Amino acid sequence: MKNVLRLEIQSRLDQLCKPPGSLGGLEALAARLAEVQNTLHPETSPRRVVIFAADHGVTCEGVSAWPSEVTGMVTSVMRHQRTASGVFAKRLSCEYEVVDVGLLNPLESFNNERHFINAARRRGTANLRIETAMTPNDFDHAWSVGVDRANAAADAGCRIVIGGEMGIGNTTSASCIVSLMTNIESSSIDSIVGRGAGVDDRGLEKKIAVITNATNRVRALKNVDAKRIACEVGGLEIVALSGFYTQSAQRGMTILLDGFIATSAALLAQAMMPQVTDNMIAGHQSTEPGHQRSLAKLNLSPVLDLGLRLGEGTGALAALPLLDLAATMMNEMATLEELKP
Repeated sequence: MKNVLRLEIQSRLDQLCKPPGSLGGLEALAARLAEVQNTLHPETSPRRVVIFAADHGVTCEGVSAWPSEVTGMVTSVMRHQRTASGVFAKRLSCEYEVVDVGLLNPLESFNNERHFINAARRRGTANLRIETAMTPNDFDHAWSVGVDRANAAADAGCRIVIGGEMGIGNTTSASCIVSLMTNIESSSIDSIVGRGAGVDDRGLEKKIAVITNATNRVRALKNVDAKRIACEVGGLEIVALSGFYTQSAQRGMTILLDGFIATSAALLAQAMMPQVTDNMIAGHQSTEPGHQRSLAKLNLSPVLDLGLRLGEGTGALAALPLLDLAATMMNEMATLEELKP
C-alpha cells in the first residue's frame, strides 16, 4: 500500500504546472508530508507546539554554562510567549503550550493559565553521573504526561505537532541517551558531545567526563532496555517528549521534529514503538555533533540547516513555513492537464 501511495504522490507532483523536479527539496518535502498523512491533500493546520520543562541534577557537575535556576526563569517567561519559540509560534499561527513536568520550583501561574500546565510529580532528576536519574514510576508519570498532551492536541484537531523542551543540563542527558541508543564506544564519546548552551573548553571537558562516567555505569548494568536507559540518564522532559511522540503517531498526527534533545527523545520512542518514525519529519540539523548520528538512526533527513542549537522547538518552527508551502503545492497548484484549452 505504501508503494502504491508513493507512486500516486509522485504522479501528482509530476502533473503539476511545472517541470518535474523543478521545485527541488520542496517536492521531496511535499511527498514526505503526503506520505506521512496518507493522502494526496496534506494539511498543516491546526498545529501546536508543546514545550516540556524540567530540571536536571547533573548540573551540579558544571556541565552547563548556566545554573539550574535558569530553567524556571526561562519557563516563567514562556507564559507570556516572549521566548523564541513563543514569538515564532505566534507569528506562525501555531498553538502554544508549556508543561512543567519536573521543575525544581513550581510556577504558581501554571495553576491559573489554560495553556501553562503544572503536571510535575518529581521535582528534578538526580545526578546521572553517580546514580539513577529517576525511578520507573517517575518515568511512567512523565511518559503519561506526554501521552495526555498528545491526546489533547489530537482532540483539538491538530494535524501537525512539535515537541519542545526547556531544561538546563539536558544536552548532557541527551548525549548519554544517544551514546547508549546508538552504541557509541566510550573512547568516542567526544565525537557526539557539543557545548550545549555554550560551555567553555574546561566545561566541555567536564561534560565529556560526566557523560563517559554515566554511560559506563549504565553499560555495566544487566538487562538494559530503552526504559532503563531513560531512568538511568534521562530527563523528565525528554521522557515526556517520548510519550508525546509515541501517542501523537498513534493518533495519526504529523510530528515535526526539533533538534538534538528532541531526537534523543525520538530514539527512545523508536525503541518503544519502531513505527513512530513513519509520522516524523526532521525540521532541522542542529550544530550539536550528536544530532546527525541521531537522525541517521531515525533514518530522517533534515529540512533545514541554519546552524541552530537553541531547542524549545525553534528549529522545527523554522521549518513549518516550508511545510505550509509543500501542502499548498499539493492542494492548490494547477495541473498541466488543467492548462489545456
